[in-house]
Amino acid sequence: MSKKSYAVTIAGGGSTFTPGIALMLLEEHDRFPVDKVTFYDNNEARQEIVAKACEIYFKENAPWLDFTYTTDPEVAFTGTDFVLAHIRVGLYAMREKDEKIPLKHGVLGQETCGAGGIAYGMRSIGGVFEILDYMEKYSPDAWMLNYSNPAAIVAEACRMLKPNSRIINICDMPIDLMDKMAHMVGIKDRKELSYSYYGLNHYGWFTEVYDKDGNDLMPALKEHMKKNGYMDGIEMEGDKAQHIDESWIHTFGKAKDVYALDPETLPNTYLKYYLFPDYVVATSNPDFTRANEVMEGREKKVFGACKEIIEKGTSKGSDFEADAHATYIVDLACALAENTLERFLLIVPNEGAVYNFDPTAMVEVPCIVGKNGYEKICQGSIPQFQKGMMEQQVSVEKLVVQAWAEGSYQKLWQALTLSATIPSASVAKEVLDDLIEANKDYWPELK
Repeated sequence: MSKKSYAVTIAGGGSTFTPGIALMLLEEHDRFPVDKVTFYDNNEARQEIVAKACEIYFKENAPWLDFTYTTDPEVAFTGTDFVLAHIRVGLYAMREKDEKIPLKHGVLGQETCGAGGIAYGMRSIGGVFEILDYMEKYSPDAWMLNYSNPAAIVAEACRMLKPNSRIINICDMPIDLMDKMAHMVGIKDRKELSYSYYGLNHYGWFTEVYDKDGNDLMPALKEHMKKNGYMDGIEMEGDKAQHIDESWIHTFGKAKDVYALDPETLPNTYLKYYLFPDYVVATSNPDFTRANEVMEGREKKVFGACKEIIEKGTSKGSDFEADAHATYIVDLACALAENTLERFLLIVPNEGAVYNFDPTAMVEVPCIVGKNGYEKICQGSIPQFQKGMMEQQVSVEKLVVQAWAEGSYQKLWQALTLSATIPSASVAKEVLDDLIEANKDYWPELK
């Protein structure tokens, strides 16, 4: 490994996930040395609470670190090597609308799936592009690691409208599932697993899972999935069990029914929204959705911890902890910086990675990553069931991006109509008209 140190900008400095990511950067300093961290956000008041608490933590635990937080793009993006982007345009107030407006019409409301995901995508494209433009203006050789949702729509927008940008779109949901798989078979570290996987973001399947000695783990994992979905992978005792929200318990358990549709593969949990939308609606509380759960849970916890640190003037005894999932982001940055040639699941242009699928689709497949970017690992041909589902969903994503780029009401209506979560064009139009009114300060004007 080289002795070079790196500068990192975290775009979304006021996010509840930012402290965990920043602490993970410190924990991984030996293999990925970072000497400068900058928080950037366009919401000054929100960022200041998170940043002031982190500033106290850094002074006590990493006094050598050059830490800055700012709302000035030139300050934030000049001289940076990596931009870690996890922005939420409209904050949780808009997520709440994404979830509750569709439910009012009898269809599911979810952050990245169906009508809610489409609404969020229409907000996110411009926000991600703004960050990318700043990076390209002030640090054109930097890499942007984007895990802003909905990643599928954002990735398609980048492919279509910014094809030469140094951006890699990622998601940690499959990583979480590999953690659970490792727990199911008694392996301590998911990094000991080797896997094959194909799909779209939040829309994919594991086809092979091996341990470090090449032993096939699929038979054992399938037995667990058949009985309990991913529930057997959850540590239900100790401190970790306290951090599992009720909505995720439902999701990990429902994976058993998703698995039953194709017991040759292990599914991404988000497939429940497309395969069982009636179940999701029936088990949803239209007055208290996932957005409310997060606002009442993680949002209050993280901001409460930040305010306590600021009031006390010390981080000693605080609830700050490194985000274990953020190791994936650090691993990826390290691979790009240090040419480690590790395997990662990335959202990339298909171009033959899945032989019998649209070459222009943004697929989620394993890639080998080094200093020059990534090389895809071909996953071969896929079965008709998955191919049919993916063709429908990728068309939804492409239509959303086209609607955003062209300001087209017609194409956004088509996108909603084509979604497997919406039963008819008439319902799609009703939902769309309500979403337009709710997003008038965020979406481009549609004609």
